[in-house]
Amino acid sequence: MSQAETNTDSLLPDFNSAAALRHRHWRNITDTTTRYLMAIGGISVIIAIVLIAFYLLYVVLPMFKPADIELAASYQLPGNDSEESLYYAMEEQHEIGLRVTTAGQAIFFDTLSGSTVKQKALIETTDQAITAFSAGDPTERLLSLGLSDGTVVLASHNYRISYPNDVRLITPVIEFPLGNEPLLISPANAAIKHLTAQWDGEQATIVAVTNDSIISLTNFSREESFLSDEVEIIRTQSLIPFQHELTHVVLDIEQNELYIADAEGFISYYNLTDKTAPRLIQRVHAVSEDRRVSSLKFLGGGISILVGDSSGRIAQWFPVRDAENNYTLQHIRHFDSQKESITGIAAEYFRKGFLAIDKQGTVGIYHTTAHRTVKLEQISEEALTQLAVAPRANAMLVENNSGGLKFFLLDNEHPEISWQSIWGKVWYESREKAEFIWQSSSASSDFEPKFSLTPLAFGTLKAALYAMLFAVPLAIMGAIYTAYFMSARMRNVVKPTIEIMAALPTVILGFMAGLWFAPFIEQHLPGFFLVMLLVPLAILASARIWQSLPENLRKSVPDGWEAAILTPIIILAIMFSIWLSQPVELLLFDGNTPLWITENFGITYDQRNSLIVGIAIGFAVIPTIFSISEDAIYAVPRHLTMGSLALGATPWQTMIKVILLTASPGIFSAVMIGLGRAVGETMIVVMATGNTAIMDMNMFQGFRALSANIAVEMPEAEVNSTHYRILFLAGLVLFAATFVVNTVAELVRQRLREKYSSL
Repeated sequence: MSQAETNTDSLLPDFNSAAALRHRHWRNITDTTTRYLMAIGGISVIIAIVLIAFYLLYVVLPMFKPADIELAASYQLPGNDSEESLYYAMEEQHEIGLRVTTAGQAIFFDTLSGSTVKQKALIETTDQAITAFSAGDPTERLLSLGLSDGTVVLASHNYRISYPNDVRLITPVIEFPLGNEPLLISPANAAIKHLTAQWDGEQATIVAVTNDSIISLTNFSREESFLSDEVEIIRTQSLIPFQHELTHVVLDIEQNELYIADAEGFISYYNLTDKTAPRLIQRVHAVSEDRRVSSLKFLGGGISILVGDSSGRIAQWFPVRDAENNYTLQHIRHFDSQKESITGIAAEYFRKGFLAIDKQGTVGIYHTTAHRTVKLEQISEEALTQLAVAPRANAMLVENNSGGLKFFLLDNEHPEISWQSIWGKVWYESREKAEFIWQSSSASSDFEPKFSLTPLAFGTLKAALYAMLFAVPLAIMGAIYTAYFMSARMRNVVKPTIEIMAALPTVILGFMAGLWFAPFIEQHLPGFFLVMLLVPLAILASARIWQSLPENLRKSVPDGWEAAILTPIIILAIMFSIWLSQPVELLLFDGNTPLWITENFGITYDQRNSLIVGIAIGFAVIPTIFSISEDAIYAVPRHLTMGSLALGATPWQTMIKVILLTASPGIFSAVMIGLGRAVGETMIVVMATGNTAIMDMNMFQGFRALSANIAVEMPEAEVNSTHYRILFLAGLVLFAATFVVNTVAELVRQRLREKYSSL
């Protein structure tokens, strides 16, 4: 071996040395550790996503749990079981029930044992029989007894709660809001045949029907003296002529609307705003020719009436305002689940649900907003005659035809949820037609929750649409120019600058969009549209002028730096468009463009509208789409570009026919990621729109998105309430939509990758 070869061998590393072995060993440990850490990280992400999905389902699924009826107790009628029952009720804790009998006795009893807790006579004289009875709105607990001498007694049942020795004690009491002396209603002392009354603490209205079919309307109002504490009762009375055989009469809690059902199946609707001059609004046929009205009750809140007939059908009616601002009674929906005559209806106190019993021994639980039969169960072999529901709708009392009383516990937490109420059009109370509405709360006690997710989903898609219309062309075109036409030096400045934009907090973008950009656009609306016209014209004019310049001058600008010259031209075009805004507005739009748009096109202009949100969200997603698209285009193998140019293709032909096709999977991924960002954007939508849940494609109106709705309403939602769970359902919808879109996007991306990988 020569000396040179020996020297060369000495320069080579000793792969068998201890140091080399230790290095390889350490590298294997590092590689293995990294591989397992990456695998653990990926699996952890998948597990986290699955856990999020399961938690959303865990919160949402109870809304779709079926109702349950459980028999808690069964016993004979409390008190004297030889007397017929007129009415049943329960207090809020459903521990004490009330039974009113035909002898005028109010019997309070323990709902679990049936033992009598307290008994009180509602009428002091025993020589007058009770000929009519009615209960007012359950929230006021008013009882009305019509007597055979034409008088009426008004009483109310209340419950006082105390805690002696830290044990809850409920003490029932009977009170008489207008005194315990009977009130003379019938001038001829004729017996009261039908009766309805309401009391709101300030006034009482009694509608009584005597045997000679004369309807008497009597109003009692309390007036307190300004000089003393004396209270004067003012009485007004009027008569309502009625020529038909009356069967049912009900008065709303506001004491302004009266409904009378007759033997022919018609309902007469009266307006009682002027108590001295009742006015007949309408008489409608409420049931079919071969049926009769068997029950007439108000739904909770006193707006709708429920009409049960002899065939088992229950229909909901309420007044609807027409185009001339007049109210007419309209049939809204009906339920046909029960097949025998309805013998009783009990409305839930604070929800738009009700219970109904029939002659077959069946009880049905319904909800009007959801248009849903929640539960239908036969609980007796005999006909059911009386029904009462607890204030919290978690218990009921049912009396059968043989004098037995049963106490049931109800599990019915979310009856207002159905596919129709969430995604379909619903005809809500006091609305002119069926609509998509989201309105989860109100200050009114008769409020009907409106949980339609359709306008929120529409708003989410609307925000994403306008954002993508703004962002996608700018981001992709910018990526094409930056990756393919721009000089490397300029690219090293532009690309990081745009990517840094992604770090800008969206709350800052929303703040600027709502407080600065929205008023600016409103003041310069013509200028904004001039920008879209003049900027492209300025670019085209600049390109034409550039081509006409001497060649040596054009060559003095290095390739890829043309954008640096064009930038000030675009800025000047924008500034010129904004400067022209006011002159154009004065010349063409009478000095007020938003008002001109409203008057000429009927389009309402909101300052914080979809246009503002689209630009703001688009500004937020441009860096994401730009960065991924630019990387995809820049990563196209150089030999494809060179080969295309060598075959005689122009740079634009190469870009369109080769580079874009090869980079299409990456560009498509960028657009999908940007879409996901736009769909889930929250702060910009919260701060830059009016957050009104309307369904309108008008770019000058706002909207409410699913994500923004969750952010706004979750802090005020009661835990485990329907409102709370439906907000989680909105989150689940967003989760599912994102999952589906990303899955489809990945499938499309793989297809594009397979198709163009051979280029």
